Amino acid sequence: QVPLVESGGGSVQAGESLRLSCTASGSEYTGYYFMGWFRQAPGKEREGVAVVWSEPGEHYYADSVKGRFTISQDNAKNTNYLQMNSLKPEDSAMYYCAAKRYDGRPLDLRGYNSWGQGTQVTVSS
Repeated sequence: QVPLVESGGGSVQAGESLRLSCTASGSEYTGYYFMGWFRQAPGKEREGVAVVWSEPGEHYYADSVKGRFTISQDNAKNTNYLQMNSLKPEDSAMYYCAAKRYDGRPLDLRGYNSWGQGTQVTVSS
């Protein structure tokens, strides 16, 4: 497991943007791995939002955020970013950064063994 620290959450109006950051501290993921973002709203299950596969740099998105959210990775800084545009009230949730070794299931929560503490995103209409 690797400590992950998120930042960048906040409260915005619908249609506005936020950028979340996640830094892996103390160590560095090497080899094939997934790192990305999950979210959980009150009373709902945690769901995958966006994940990047380290080596080929492929990106995976939940259907609900395609075209609005963009995930990127700066390997030199061990930092992962989630740019969220055109935010909607239904995007409101606690957002968590997570990482796991490659297993072919990027948006599947199973296997993710490194988690950040979460950062709150609130979108008002």
